Parts: sequence; structure tokens; C-alpha cells
Amino acid sequence: MTESETGEAGQAGTGKKRRRRSREETEADLLAAARSLLERDGVLAGVNLREIAAEAGVNHGQIYQYFGTRQSLLRAAAADLVERQTQDRDDHWERPFAERRLAMFHHRLDEPELVKLEALLALDRDDSFSPLPRFAQTLQALERDEADGSLPEGADIVAAHVMTAAAQMGYVIFREAYARDTGIPVDELDARAARAFSLMLTGIATPSSQQTSQV
Repeated sequence: MTESETGEAGQAGTGKKRRRRSREETEADLLAAARSLLERDGVLAGVNLREIAAEAGVNHGQIYQYFGTRQSLLRAAAADLVERQTQDRDDHWERPFAERRLAMFHHRLDEPELVKLEALLALDRDDSFSPLPRFAQTLQALERDEADGSLPEGADIVAAHVMTAAAQMGYVIFREAYARDTGIPVDELDARAARAFSLMLTGIATPSSQQTSQV
């Protein structure tokens, strides 16, 4: 009996009958199950592959057949989440630098589990993980920012993007601990952090000559 048939036989034994699914459908079901469990339990609770398989209604061995490793499944889940979240934000790239980065700050606040998942993949030294999955498009936007004055001429546009991204992710990862240590409610701290981040963006977007004259 093949692995696929074994999985279907197991499902039949529980009284659940499913039609035979294509590889693409099975992979989609596994990613949906991984997303669901990550959202329910949080990324730091660990990812139980058997639970993901049960949630997707497939044989446990198919995870290894389709994704190879637990890490590969996590990468795929993270990439899938990022892609789903950027589908409805096509106008994002047309915004000027400061507005674009502030919008991303709020977006990351809305998706803390994805940020934690990306951090775990990075800490796991996963060389195939990309924290800048659309860097070519990002670079085009940054070059336009410099050309239209949204960023100062001669600015280190890549460093500006990387450091603001790091600030966003770092805050989201530690925000609950920051709120606990400072005694400030999370919602209030989020609002205050957003205002501080906006001032940081203004500083980055202001030419150094203007900053000197304002001192």
C-alpha cells in the first residue's frame, strides 16, 4: 500500500472520506494548517508536525515528502503569510519612504506571530530564509525616494531600510516585555512607540544640512 493510500485508509478508518488531492492541494492544506496552529498557539510553543498533519487531514509522512524538514515547512509557512499579506498592499511601493516605513511598522504590530516566526528562522541560521524577500522592488522604491527628495541625496538608502526594518521587528518581538517592565499598557506603548518611530523616520529623511541648521 502506498503512503497516499495509507493516509486515505487512515481517514476512512475514522469515518472521514476525502477525495484524492493533488500535491498542490495537499501542500496548500498543510500550509493552512501550519498557519492556523501558529496563530492559535504562537510560534514559541513549537510546531508539532503530527498535529499539523492531523489538522490538514493528511498522513504525517507527507510533510517530509513535500517539504523535507520541519524548517522547510516553517519557511514555506512564513513565505506564504508574507505573500498573502502583501497581495492587498500594491500601493505600498508608491508611497514615500517615511510613510511607507510607518505603514509597515503598524502592519508588523498587527502580525506579531509572523515577526516572531521570521526571527526564529533567522536565529536558526537558515541560509535560505530571506528577511527581504522583495529586495529588488524595495531598492527601486528607495532609489525613487532619493530621486524625488523623500530621502536625502547621497543617503545610504539600503542602510536606512535595513535599520528601520530592524527597529520595527525588534520592537514587535519585545513589546510585551517592554510594557511589563515599564508598567505601560501595551496599546499605549504601541502608540508612543509609533510616534517615536515617526520622529526617527523624519530624521532619516531630513538632509543633514537642514538638521544642522535646526540645532
